[in-house]
Amino acid sequence: MTDTLTAPIATREVTLAWSDALALELDFMDDTHREFVDLLAATELADDETLVERFSALIDHTDDHFGREDQWMKDTQFSSSNCHAMQHDVVLQVMREGLRRGKEKGDLAMIRQMAHELGIWFPQHAQTMDAALALHLRRVGYDAETGIVSAPEAMPEGEIHGCGGDTCS
Repeated sequence: MTDTLTAPIATREVTLAWSDALALELDFMDDTHREFVDLLAATELADDETLVERFSALIDHTDDHFGREDQWMKDTQFSSSNCHAMQHDVVLQVMREGLRRGKEKGDLAMIRQMAHELGIWFPQHAQTMDAALALHLRRVGYDAETGIVSAPEAMPEGEIHGCGGDTCS
């Protein structure tokens, strides 16, 4: 039986496709997440010649994506030192290590496995940590383009710690 990670490109399947289950009803966040899912799919479907390039593009997007979310957390006192931001750091570190191994050692199987695992990880991250952030951003009336909070009275008195949700402290 052929494993989907080593299967010819014509028979490969993506681990994650965009669906309403991933939507957080916050356009600027949903747009970024949709781009992530699309780039992840492109990585999973890449042939060996374009795999490193596509994974690198996914990392560039993810670095920007996580950086924006981290800035939104800082702007709205949703502590950037929480487990949400730490998870961003760890995921990016692992992705960069996979890219390094792919480039230096030609370990394409590692990159394919990472892309597959990201497709499993992302829905949980989006539906917990990002959902808590999206709720907070809506509550305070955050404008991602300007960084302006239109409902400052809804801002917490101090920084929110943990991940901002009920799943961690």
